[in-house]
Amino acid sequence: MLPKKLKFVVHILVILLLLVTFAIMGVYVGYNYVITQEERFTALQASIEDGSFKVDMNTEGAIPFVIRTGDMTSDIADNLFELGLIDNTFMFSLLSKVNGFDGAYQAGTHYLLEGLDYDEIMFLLTQKSVSVTVTFPEGITYEEMKVRLHEAGLTFLDAEMDECMDSPNLFTDYRFVSQIALTEGRDHVLSGYLFPDTYQFDVNASAETIISTMLNNTENKLYDEYYERAESLGMTMDQVMTLASIIQAESNNMTDMMYISSVFRNRMNSSDESMHYLGSDATVNFIRRLNGLDPDLFLTADDIALDSPYNTYMYQGLPPGPICMPGQDAIQAALYPEPNSNYMYFCADGNGGTLFAVTLAEHENNVATFQANWEANQAALAAEAAGEGQQTTETSEEG
Repeated sequence: MLPKKLKFVVHILVILLLLVTFAIMGVYVGYNYVITQEERFTALQASIEDGSFKVDMNTEGAIPFVIRTGDMTSDIADNLFELGLIDNTFMFSLLSKVNGFDGAYQAGTHYLLEGLDYDEIMFLLTQKSVSVTVTFPEGITYEEMKVRLHEAGLTFLDAEMDECMDSPNLFTDYRFVSQIALTEGRDHVLSGYLFPDTYQFDVNASAETIISTMLNNTENKLYDEYYERAESLGMTMDQVMTLASIIQAESNNMTDMMYISSVFRNRMNSSDESMHYLGSDATVNFIRRLNGLDPDLFLTADDIALDSPYNTYMYQGLPPGPICMPGQDAIQAALYPEPNSNYMYFCADGNGGTLFAVTLAEHENNVATFQANWEANQAALAAEAAGEGQQTTETSEEG
């Protein structure tokens, strides 16, 4: 038998040999893992591009996974573990460092599947997050914006969005916010300031992020000269945006917008106080929308009598706030009305244009022209529809 001391030394040597062997094997495995990294991820990229490896919101069993701005790799690992997508947070964090992905994960919404290996999960989380493109036309209302956002797939809660729209204190970094008047009876405080444009949003973007994105665009569109011009007109930017929203709702034609702006300015500046009522049908239709009704081309006496501070037939001057989201042309028209205009009235011409008048008698003639044009156009459309219907019937009989 071996002496105890020698036996102890042999045991130590065996243990050291095993440790060295495991260390060499670990280095070898790790080395091969690193060496094959480019090959593995190149193959994954190719699979994504040819569609053989695709995980999105339409994939059966897809699990949405949100990385918040500022999340660390450890945060991401914890969230993956909670969803049952990984079983070892330490290993995920370690492999993230080995693969060079630590700090490279993209904030936003990604889609994953149960059973993906760590390589696949890490690679997917470094890809651009899922976003949707939404276009808002000039003159869109806040309520219509929410509908478009939801139709595009965004998941925000309407109540949270409404609360943000009534919390200007969340957005004090924007210059125009300080000029917004918290007038009694005003609809959502930030209505009118979500600039109509094309945007890309993460499908799980928060209400505050959505609004901030659009307000940031508005900030970039309201140049310093606009504030200077507004001051020279004796107006705040909020008043300019309110006026611009009415102009936008009345016409999409830039030239007509400038003349419409001049009509409103002439009425507000008139020495005859009875002319200080802007009398805009667009503001009454805004009230109809607030009451759950569709806008109407021909307003009734009951419509005109709707008691609301937005009713410019009943209340003088500008309403409490914007009635829609005005575009750049409408904002410029509010700031730079046609200078050589003495018009006091306007109405549509029934053919997509606008008729202007100095006197009430001229205006009434213009209204009659509009009604005649509109009726003629409706008759033409009805005749065209009847003709198409007859042709369809004849074709069906021939068949």
